[in-house]
Amino acid sequence: MKSELHVPSDLKFLSIVENWLLGCLEIQFKESIDWSRQSSRLRLALVEAYSNVVRHAHRDQPSLPVLIRLEFKDRDIALEIWDRGDGFDLSNYLPPSPTDKQEGGYGWLIMNRLMDKVEYKLQVDGYNCLKLEVTLPDSA
Repeated sequence: MKSELHVPSDLKFLSIVENWLLGCLEIQFKESIDWSRQSSRLRLALVEAYSNVVRHAHRDQPSLPVLIRLEFKDRDIALEIWDRGDGFDLSNYLPPSPTDKQEGGYGWLIMNRLMDKVEYKLQVDGYNCLKLEVTLPDSA
């Protein structure tokens, strides 16, 4: 199954983004996964990615669309978040230190901890793409 959502760059649409993801997961997996754990994990990763686009990549440009793609292959999930911002230079990223009282910079760390694979491509046909991949475990 594949699904796609085009949404404005405005945090007012965050609940639409979350509900779209949860609805797709429910249709695809029904009762075959541990919803309490897996839906929270995937929702948090997507919320972090979408809010970063809104707050950083498309800052003060709510009319710029965010494209979110979701693809399922068995228990493999690929989630892509496409934006038109300047992009994020990963070579300048320093993970926050547990001893620092840093307010920002945790998003990349959170996404990498929640997902099996996190990949970021700058300027692909005028867009940036963040791809999040995970394989869901069988229900015990």
